[in-house]
Amino acid sequence: MSAPELTALKNMPISFPGLFGDWEFNPDPVAVHIGHGIYWYGIILALAFLAGLLLCMKQAKRYGLTEDNVLDFVLWAVPCCILGSRIYYVVFYLDLYRDASGALDWGRIIAIWDGGIAIYGTVIAGALTVFFFTRLKRLKFGAMTDLAVMGLLLGQIIGRWANFINREAFGSLTDLPWRMRVWTSAYQYVEVHPTFFYESLWNLIGLLLILFVVSRGRRFDGENTWFYFLWYGLGRTWIEGLRTDSLYLFDWTLLGQPIRVSQALSALLALTAALALFYELKIRRHVPGDLLVNRVAAALAGAPAETETGPAETPAGPEIPAETKASAESEAPMETEAPAETASSTEAEGGPHGGQA
Repeated sequence: MSAPELTALKNMPISFPGLFGDWEFNPDPVAVHIGHGIYWYGIILALAFLAGLLLCMKQAKRYGLTEDNVLDFVLWAVPCCILGSRIYYVVFYLDLYRDASGALDWGRIIAIWDGGIAIYGTVIAGALTVFFFTRLKRLKFGAMTDLAVMGLLLGQIIGRWANFINREAFGSLTDLPWRMRVWTSAYQYVEVHPTFFYESLWNLIGLLLILFVVSRGRRFDGENTWFYFLWYGLGRTWIEGLRTDSLYLFDWTLLGQPIRVSQALSALLALTAALALFYELKIRRHVPGDLLVNRVAAALAGAPAETETGPAETPAGPEIPAETKASAESEAPMETEAPAETASSTEAEGGPHGGQA
């Protein structure tokens, strides 16, 4: 049997008795009491989104993309990902959105402000959005996803703390030193795994690995992406097993246990990513010229990029975006014609000292 779902009161304090003794923290989920209220949950998610966006904009050139590519993509991705995260949640909690007659209550289904979104809905919608966006803009799918997963990870790192403020997404009972105490009634508390923190920390380690290890030795567009699915899939498979508020795959069971949707999907993604990385790194041949960032550099330099089929006068693959060319050309040093006497002096001395010849 699955662990019974625990629900904590949102107006009662949070504490970590094994770490901080009697110290308690009692944040109000509503940051500003105006109208229906401005919730910390929304503020934290907005900050998570902005942090992810800024990271992607800063890293864009390392993937042969531009800040404009990122901003254009965000205009597509935000509404699609919000819709995807809501649809995913509603599908697996469909009985919560029926009226007394059993018919779907569309008013409650669209009331996303009442809560009910899921990260895997965001990931699925985001992947579909990248596919159509890169097709339309003639960009390389793997390069865009390699950039996007870094912003996604940073967003997940920050966004999980919204669950902390809301006293949700925690795990089963535990007596570990870092256990979190929440109150289920005015007189009863439980001490549980702080699974929101587990996932935030796991994602932080994954982001650091991508930034300082994986991306620096990247051999093909899509390597960051597969690493993300491997890393996040492994972590979420473990963490989801500790939670008591999982989405379940209807009433299906496996070995007598209900199937947790996110746990099953995470395990499948991790396995798929491991196989994909093995194939790409151990079987398929890649050369530096395959990377979009190197194709862009070669195109701007007027030199052919070496690909799997050897040097080519015109690099194969997606068209180099015009804004990428313009951005790179605007940053290149301007070449001016040297005065005649300077040129003569330079020729006599055998070339300039320092700088580019």
